[in-house]
Amino acid sequence: MKIILLSIIAIALFSCATKPVQQQQAGPPSLPVATITTGTDTTYQEYPAAIEGTVNVEIRPQVSGSLDKVFIDEGAAVSAGQPLFKINDQPYRAALNNALASQHAAEGALANARLEIEKLTPLVQNKVISDFQLKTAKATYDIAKANIEQAKANVATAQINLGYTVIKAPVAGYIGRLLKKQGSLVSPADVQELTQLSDVHDVHVYFSLSEKDFVTFKEQYPGETLKDKLKQLSGVSLLLADNTVYGKQGKVDMIDGQFDKTTGAITLRANFSNPQGLLRSGNTGKIRLSLIHKDALVVPEDATIEMQDKVFVFTVGDSSKVKKQAIDIVGKSGNNYLVKSGVKAGDQIVLSGFGNLQEGAVIHPEKAPEKVAAIAKN
Repeated sequence: MKIILLSIIAIALFSCATKPVQQQQAGPPSLPVATITTGTDTTYQEYPAAIEGTVNVEIRPQVSGSLDKVFIDEGAAVSAGQPLFKINDQPYRAALNNALASQHAAEGALANARLEIEKLTPLVQNKVISDFQLKTAKATYDIAKANIEQAKANVATAQINLGYTVIKAPVAGYIGRLLKKQGSLVSPADVQELTQLSDVHDVHVYFSLSEKDFVTFKEQYPGETLKDKLKQLSGVSLLLADNTVYGKQGKVDMIDGQFDKTTGAITLRANFSNPQGLLRSGNTGKIRLSLIHKDALVVPEDATIEMQDKVFVFTVGDSSKVKKQAIDIVGKSGNNYLVKSGVKAGDQIVLSGFGNLQEGAVIHPEKAPEKVAAIAKN
């Protein structure tokens, strides 16, 4: 029994003695590495956007009176020329009748002046009377003729005001809230409009670019002028408030003439077709703008580590020593980062297993061809 016990102790002591030796003899860790490649890729930037109808009209009365009828309901689709409201027209019909009566009186006075000229003309020719009376009659005729023109103008004004008592839709679109109800007294001087009418068969989507983004935007597309560059710009997407993508592509068709002094941004406008009326004025969303990166350095996101708002990779140098290197990211495509600086094409980076890796550590690089293929493809 003593011999067996001594043997067990000896084996245990031998195991403890050889363990550090085995650890010292362990080689550098084997980690997968890949070579950085370049490629052309597209990234997407999203910008908050406001949606407006191509035409947004405030519907206001052009004459005063009580609102007799409201022909439409809130949110209704209306066509151009469709009646919307009717103002009490009795005062304006009376004014028209009065103007017509004045016109008829003026026409009678003109006829009477014409008869007077016809009566006096032969008397003057036969020298029965002097031509002074005829000249006076002709002056009276001219005054009567002018009175008719004035009376006709008054009739036209009265007819216009009477027509204004029926308020019609200037364009096709959708009615907003009805801010005045039947029986309300309305006037052209009112601060509050009757309602708003939006033509949303097409919509304008406004978004803004910072000065830096605008410079990048201009460099993306060929052309000497901004107008030429807009022609080369592909369609843009609209993300709705629930992050779903609107079913139709839009086209950027306008760039503001100057930067906003307060925000330092410039406004762009994209036009979207809206045949089903899914978009309304006042909607918000995001414009998704594509940016093409030529000869971009491609680095897998899994091969990076983020520390203190900076992104690093472990590059493999001479003697298989690793170095923690900060990289400047310009965009993301799928699971890859597009890198502007910090590494160059042909550099090797550690793909994984670098959680406990220290600066200057030596590794045993293992080629990962499938990773390299994935990088090149993306």
